[in-house]
Amino acid sequence: MAIEVGRSVKEGKFLLSRQGGPSTVVHFSRYLWRQDMKDSLFYRIAAVLLLLFAAGHTFGFRQNNPEWGAGAVLGLMRSVHFEAQGFNRSYWDFFSAFGLFFSIFLLFAAVLAWLLGGLPAETLTRVRSIAWALAICFVAITALSWKYAFTTPIVFSILITVCLIAAAWLSAKPRAV
Repeated sequence: MAIEVGRSVKEGKFLLSRQGGPSTVVHFSRYLWRQDMKDSLFYRIAAVLLLLFAAGHTFGFRQNNPEWGAGAVLGLMRSVHFEAQGFNRSYWDFFSAFGLFFSIFLLFAAVLAWLLGGLPAETLTRVRSIAWALAICFVAITALSWKYAFTTPIVFSILITVCLIAAAWLSAKPRAV
C-alpha cells in the first residue's frame, strides 16, 4: 500500500491520504467527480427527470384553476371554430395538439437520454454531436421556460439542462476503467 504523508495517491478506486482535513475532502471530491460521476449517470438522471416532466406536462397543461380567471378565454378557444386546410378546428384543438406534441417530444428526449447513457464510451464519442444537440435544445427550452412559464417547468428545464450538459461534457473525456 502506498501512502505518503502530505500527498494523496490513487490506489484502485480510492483516494488515500494520511492527512485529514479540508484539503483531503477537496481532493477526494475532485477525484470522485472525475472518476465516478460518469456521463451515463447524468443521462439516466436526465431521462427520469424528462419522464416526470412529460407526465406533469401531459396531465397539467390543460388544467384550469378558477383563480386564474382564464375560464372565459378557454371557453372562447373551445367555441370558436374555423376551417384549416379542409378541417374544422378550434384554437383549443391547436392548443391541445401543441401541448401533446411537447409531451411526446419530452418522452422522445427521455428515451434518447436513456439510450445515450447506455452507449459504450467509443460509440458515445462518435455520436457526441447528438448529445450536444440535445443539451443545446434544452438550453433553449430553459430560456423559453424562464421567459414564459412558471416555477415547476423552469426547475425541471434547468435540472435537465445541467444533466445533459454535464453528460455531454463528460462523454468527451476518456472513461476511467
